[in-house]
Amino acid sequence: MVGPKDTSSITHFLNVDLDIHSGADLQPLVDALGKKVFSLFVGRDGRSYSAHLEITEIKRTVDATVRALCGLIQALPSPERDLWNSAKVRSFSVGIQAGRQPNPCDFTIKAKTVKTVAELGAQIVLTLYPCEPIRKRKNLA
Repeated sequence: MVGPKDTSSITHFLNVDLDIHSGADLQPLVDALGKKVFSLFVGRDGRSYSAHLEITEIKRTVDATVRALCGLIQALPSPERDLWNSAKVRSFSVGIQAGRQPNPCDFTIKAKTVKTVAELGAQIVLTLYPCEPIRKRKNLA
């Protein structure tokens, strides 16, 4: 079987965003995570605050990425862990780029990882990005 020539048509795991919403400034929490995370946004979000982070060390699987982020949260010093615990929303947002192949496509999150997420008072969110529509080739003849 010959694989697809256009790799953009392959369903694949993108990354996990750690999305946090709080009534308190989250900058101290982000600072405590240091260079182990990349900040997509940290600051005021309307009347509250939010932080949207990704881990800097690329992991190959959803499970490994979520586990790595959980480890960072578990290692937070007490004041920053209190910020985490008091946040209104704590989400591990799993990004999946949909494609036409393979069909079906599974992304596993192990029970131990789900348990750790629950113990952190967080949720797992699945974010699916649609595949690009097939574009018809123009007849050049």
